[in-house]
Amino acid sequence: MAQEKPVDTIELTDAIRYAKRWRKEEGTYYTHNELHAFLIPKEDFQGILTEEIDAVRGYLGVDDNGFEKLMFVGTKYDEVTQTFIDLLPGKEAGNYIFDMTRPCPNACDNSSELNIAKG
Repeated sequence: MAQEKPVDTIELTDAIRYAKRWRKEEGTYYTHNELHAFLIPKEDFQGILTEEIDAVRGYLGVDDNGFEKLMFVGTKYDEVTQTFIDLLPGKEAGNYIFDMTRPCPNACDNSSELNIAKG
């Protein structure tokens, strides 16, 4: 019996096409160095899932040393505004911004079809 495809997944061919679009130099996305991906340790996901959250939001940034960052915050759904509200440190005890990611390049799988997708 074939395993059922998980919800919110995409096909490899679509992912390769999206990766190529990101890397096109004449495109609008190829703006900060040669960022291809982020390596995200399992502990990031485990840590943020211990919070009382409804979803996770990822923010892109560049640190003081010029390294790209993908930062995660937990969110709670607000029925009044019908939006997911960031749970930031200082607003409530136990809320954190998770940043243990490493950018690709250099933390890359050089044999991955997604990493070698050229525009």
